Amino acid sequence: MFPYENLDVYKKAYSANRIVYGLLKGNKVIPGYARDQLGRASLSIMLNIAEGSAKFSNKDRRNFYVTARGSTFECAALIAFLKDENELTNEVFEGIKKEYDSLSRMLFTMIKNLE
Repeated sequence: MFPYENLDVYKKAYSANRIVYGLLKGNKVIPGYARDQLGRASLSIMLNIAEGSAKFSNKDRRNFYVTARGSTFECAALIAFLKDENELTNEVFEGIKKEYDSLSRMLFTMIKNLE
């Protein structure tokens, strides 16, 4: 087992990525460029948490968690835009936004603890 698999923040990022992946697979109305960007940003959260957990120094780990948090903000902005463009229902938007808010808070705490 890899160390990141035990992190609650990784588990939450993995879960959020599965939600987004399912949404993007099932929604062909969202323009391709927005689907690609949301898919990449969502995957980036999960992968940066995993990669950061492998680093030896707190500074290196922190940098990856900061990047993951930035991708979380990117995803939140994208889903807000898609909701405003009526590409996402309010229910879907609120559910995913809640996941990103929770991820952001968890990552913020991890980042602060590594300073």
